[in-house]
Amino acid sequence: MDDAERAAFLESRRILTVASHSADGTIHLVAMWFFLDPDGCPVMWTNGRSQKATNVRRDPRVTAMAEAGDDYFELRGVSIAGRAELIEGFDEVLAIGRRVTARYDLGTPEEFLIHQATKRVGIRIVPEHVTSWDHAKLALANPSLGVS
Repeated sequence: MDDAERAAFLESRRILTVASHSADGTIHLVAMWFFLDPDGCPVMWTNGRSQKATNVRRDPRVTAMAEAGDDYFELRGVSIAGRAELIEGFDEVLAIGRRVTARYDLGTPEEFLIHQATKRVGIRIVPEHVTSWDHAKLALANPSLGVS
């Protein structure tokens, strides 16, 4: 996928699977709601004491992936390896909460968002390496595969 296709694909996905490093070396893997900021960086919010926030404070390296497709020639995805930036200011966290809930059309009351923003942090993933795939292009490039 080119940059525009990657951005469009990510905008179309509801879940971003995010992996961070636990203290014991294992990978902590979670499904997150997110949006893309103007720079194309995924942004989400989480409880400030969550495992993912704890991991990012200690080691900001993360990998995130969005994927789609059931059959082989439908498989598409974007994987982002990068560094997570924690956002801890109340106003910024509240703004992230508003964007996340608006994207998912949750109709969340403002009072709830304000309360949540007091105990949450934002996470912004700054990509260092992006990989993408679209297996439909494989079928198009090689008609002998017998896939229409």
